[in-house]
Amino acid sequence: MTRTIDTAAQDRTIATVREALADVLERELPDLGGDARLFDDYGLDSTGVLDLLMRLEEAFDVEFDTEELEMHHFATVRTLADYVAAAASA
Repeated sequence: MTRTIDTAAQDRTIATVREALADVLERELPDLGGDARLFDDYGLDSTGVLDLLMRLEEAFDVEFDTEELEMHHFATVRTLADYVAAAASA
């Protein structure tokens, strides 16, 4: 039962990351999967990262520690969602 709850929470987090990324990139991302590479596949840049982080902070009512952030957190939608979920549950 716990696995179902965790999966549902992860799915919601990934969905929110997708929505925020679509807003930042100002385009629809209907096929954006969890393994989509943010920089390589979707052209996210450093300015976009800052905008994305601000949107996610607002969506999850959390403040990210910028000294803790590393590039691998932004490798894919899933790695970013995992980082966001960990920060939100801390």
